[in-house]
Amino acid sequence: MSTPLAEQHPLNDSLEDLVGLFDVRRSSAPMSEADRGLALAAPKFGTVFTDHMARATWTADTGWYDRRIEAYGPLQLDPATAVLHYAQEIFEGLKAYKHDDGSVWTFRPEANAARFSRSAARLALPQLSVDDFVASLAALVREDRAWVPSGDEASLYLRPFMFASEKFLGVRASLEAEYLVIASPVGAYFANGVSPVSIWVEREYSRAAAGGTGAAKCGGNYAASLLPQVEAQKLGCDQVCFLDGTGTFLEELGGMNVFVVKADGSLETPELSGSILEGVTRSSIIRLAQDRGRTVTERQIPIDELLAEIADGTVVEMFACGTAAVMTPIGRLAGSSFDETIADGGPGELTMSLRAELTGIQTGAVEDRHGWMRRLA
Repeated sequence: MSTPLAEQHPLNDSLEDLVGLFDVRRSSAPMSEADRGLALAAPKFGTVFTDHMARATWTADTGWYDRRIEAYGPLQLDPATAVLHYAQEIFEGLKAYKHDDGSVWTFRPEANAARFSRSAARLALPQLSVDDFVASLAALVREDRAWVPSGDEASLYLRPFMFASEKFLGVRASLEAEYLVIASPVGAYFANGVSPVSIWVEREYSRAAAGGTGAAKCGGNYAASLLPQVEAQKLGCDQVCFLDGTGTFLEELGGMNVFVVKADGSLETPELSGSILEGVTRSSIIRLAQDRGRTVTERQIPIDELLAEIADGTVVEMFACGTAAVMTPIGRLAGSSFDETIADGGPGELTMSLRAELTGIQTGAVEDRHGWMRRLA
């Protein structure tokens, strides 16, 4: 049963005041209602965008200023803009969900805001307050509320990002930055919906290493994963899973954390070593599993141990998780010297049960016991 709206968490007064600071500069050419209806009928992930975007500007002298909602459109950048040369940028990903009463909510935005701030610090970018972050989401969603889709697996994907915008060539932290939020109506992340994926375990390439930027959500980490991803697909696998820098321990997929389910009902996931992104979905799954009395262990998981336990039946399920796909069952692990099917290769019972609970909380169909949902509009 849904938590009554009065018991959930709308924006507080201070955040409402911050939403009011966004100057609304409406698009002069918004998409027609008919065309928007077509776009919402069968949304594909990250291909169509709403009429507006949230934006704010920062300089070392002034701090954050000029908060606004403006028409979605191309950015004009000087060829010497710092981000184009030194990759000083970060991003986040959240979803907005339309509930049965027409209200629009998002899931744990304060956690994304905190991670955005940590990523900014690691990339020597200015930090944005949690309130400013959440207010920017609310300001954009309120302006483009008609773009929030309804239906199974449907949501409005929100992409906050920040980049170094100063025009200069020199290796130092930028003295200027731009923060934006864009939004895209989406359906299921994978074309085949929620079905088991096959994973190539990468031994040659590493995604990140201790002391690097693996724990920050920045584009360079994803760029480093693309070549292995292409090669994995050539080998008949859907995604690639990276090991640590020594090639010994399981880490994460190119864009998702990973979990292992044992025959005794316990779960394991790679510990946060400094080279793994601290996923909001990951931490939520840990809490929901513990709520059910399940033991969840965060530790280094040797790949050789994992393969042996898949083979002898100790491991009965695996899944990957992240904002975009939520939870995706893993049916097969393959590598240069092995090819193992997890149990019968189908979606695991616990995987699908936890996924149903989590998505139910997000859509308002399941009680939000932990106060994770935040009303935006």
